[in-house]
Amino acid sequence: MSITAERKQALIKDYATKSGDTGSPEVQVAILTERITNLTEHFKSHVKDNHSRRGLLKLVSQRRQLLDYVKKHDEARYKTLIERLGIRR
Repeated sequence: MSITAERKQALIKDYATKSGDTGSPEVQVAILTERITNLTEHFKSHVKDNHSRRGLLKLVSQRRQLLDYVKKHDEARYKTLIERLGIRR
């Protein structure tokens, strides 16, 4: 259910705005999106796992807050980010 260190480093490398960037909203949203997709796959075989479902809802909420922050500060960055990640909205 969690992402591997190699996958996380690849996401950081792909979405970083500058070298050494691990905390920008783009990187955080990309990591959260990866975790959300992994949990979504998990629920296809574990339908009654309500404890993990609560965690999924928290991750989705956290991602939504970060996306709202990016949209408030720079609309173009927001649009390119959701297009790259394939997020609806």
